Amino acid sequence: MSSLKDICSGLPLDPLPPNRGRDPSLPHAPIRTPNLTAEEERLALRNALRYFPPSHHATLALEFAQELRQYGHIYMYRFCPTLRMRAYPIDQYPCRTRQAASIMLMIMNNLDPAVAQFPQELVTYGGNGQVFSNWAQFRLVMHYLSEMTEDQTLVMYSGHPMGLFPSLPSSPRAIITNGMVIPNYSSRPQYEKMFALGVSMYGQMTAGSYCYIGPQGIVHGTMLTVLNAGRRYLGSDDLAGRVFVTSGLGGMSGAQAKAAVISGCIGIIAEVDEAPLRKRHEQGWLMEVTSSLEQCIKRIREAKKSKTPLSMGYHGNIVDLWERLVQEHERTGELLVDLGSDQTSLHNPFNGGYYPVQLSFGQANQLMTTDPHRFKTVVQDSLQRHVKAINKLADAGMFFWDYGNAFLLEAQRAGAEVEKMGGGATEFRYPSYVQHIMGDIFSLGFGPFRWVCTSGDPQDLAATDNIAANVLEQISASVNDRIRQQYSDNIRWIKEAGKHKMVVGSQARILYSDQRGRVSIALAINKAVADGRVSAPVVISRDHHDVSGTDSPFRETSNVYDGSAFCADMAVHNFVGDAFRGATWVSLHNGGGVGWGEVINGGFGLLLDGSDEAARRASLMLNWDVSNGVARRCWSGNANAYETIQRTMEENRQLRVTMPFPVQDEHVLERALQG
Repeated sequence: MSSLKDICSGLPLDPLPPNRGRDPSLPHAPIRTPNLTAEEERLALRNALRYFPPSHHATLALEFAQELRQYGHIYMYRFCPTLRMRAYPIDQYPCRTRQAASIMLMIMNNLDPAVAQFPQELVTYGGNGQVFSNWAQFRLVMHYLSEMTEDQTLVMYSGHPMGLFPSLPSSPRAIITNGMVIPNYSSRPQYEKMFALGVSMYGQMTAGSYCYIGPQGIVHGTMLTVLNAGRRYLGSDDLAGRVFVTSGLGGMSGAQAKAAVISGCIGIIAEVDEAPLRKRHEQGWLMEVTSSLEQCIKRIREAKKSKTPLSMGYHGNIVDLWERLVQEHERTGELLVDLGSDQTSLHNPFNGGYYPVQLSFGQANQLMTTDPHRFKTVVQDSLQRHVKAINKLADAGMFFWDYGNAFLLEAQRAGAEVEKMGGGATEFRYPSYVQHIMGDIFSLGFGPFRWVCTSGDPQDLAATDNIAANVLEQISASVNDRIRQQYSDNIRWIKEAGKHKMVVGSQARILYSDQRGRVSIALAINKAVADGRVSAPVVISRDHHDVSGTDSPFRETSNVYDGSAFCADMAVHNFVGDAFRGATWVSLHNGGGVGWGEVINGGFGLLLDGSDEAARRASLMLNWDVSNGVARRCWSGNANAYETIQRTMEENRQLRVTMPFPVQDEHVLERALQG
């Protein structure tokens, strides 16, 4: 068994560690199909070997070539540590600065088998959200971080550590970019080649930025989405007896079952892969599991009648479930579903992100490798059936939304009936959850703020929960009703989070807050670290899926209608602005959520160590991190954002935002264009 000291000592070369290959007890990523030419295979092998002295090339070349041909990528399994990957307490990391130790802790949490979807392939979530491209990169990064001083910055190019470069104590300790490809070359086939060559990487959102906190984050976001969907579509805060049908129990989607129960509704979630289904059931996040459609229908009726919250996992294909619900409606006239969505990984539809109804799980895994073109056709046929069933139920009164996983985008590309007559470039027959549910929340400045207690002590997490609840209660007494509703949802969440046993991996918490709340919580936690009420530093962060962090025309910015939804200035400016306002590390990614080439997004981590400097950084950076996106949304014409940024300017006289003058008389445009 290796130790933290061992994995921070660089690449083990004398002797080489034994090659144990894949661990059969762990889930593994689908085989990739990069379709490399013979010359490209040579290049991939040459690129992988450059991490090692020539004396080892003959040994490593053979196994790397085998990995490339067998799995479609060189993961360097030989260098996967035997030490259990998890977020060890911050003081256990061998390092010269706690800022570096905090990054090490977050990296290891992303690779914890309890957290990561495919830990040996360095995939945290989403089927292909990489932390690094291979295990040599992991070991070099840990080594650099252990030696780093506060006058250096680690530069990361798509998983590859370019090295430590001189900088300032006020600079970020790490600058991360993932998938920064010239736009005209940002296609999926080109990505597969670049990843196989080891020159680019899909970091999803918080996988490649080292900020994932397990499915808790999406539990909270899904809970808020379902609650607000009930308010918008069903006209009620009470979801007792209401049925929510969706799919996916793997990485982030595994949160849906827990969120349904916390929201008080009946959640029926389909999953084709038995491993994540079993995992969620063992965690207690799924109350029941069945492979019988008859049992699904029976339990829906029973739970509706008793108005009892339920989370049931259906081991089978979501298309079969939707079609059975259609049959029940046609047979009995009874609509058994109120709310519907989907969280299959359709950002990655042809390599394990979506399993077509015509094939079993095993058959699909085989066909996507042996005949990718045929598999693509089968997937698109399945999506057409998928949408056809949803359309029938929606016509009968069900409310459906796209969960930002590129479901409607890929369904459109498959020829399914999802067009919106007269709709814009980002509009479909059904709204995205940002357009109808969460977009207004973003425009108020609310988004997923999170923190990690680096001591690993649950008592520290409980203390920070209490701090956050007290802060939000104090602020909510002096805000308008619309904002108070958001505070109330999050106060309820934070007070009940411990009871619902959300922690998977690091001692972390998430809640949605606006600019004032985020700054106030961060300063209060920093003070608690300073006076010893919290025993060790705390890392604050957020999901990239936030007010300012992501430009994504089919998700985060899908409710931007001034023509700028396909522009990425906001996310890039956020990354740069966070860097020089005090972040401990920052990241900028191509891809995340809806897929490669469809989005630019970024994130940050900031260590609160109890110092006055940490408080100054947190205040400066968090204010920018929210105001940037609210200002952009205001300029695009969003009324909520206009009011929010106007109020923020009144509170902070140094903030001056260019405000829009909307056209009040549409006839002015008509006359000008006709003239």
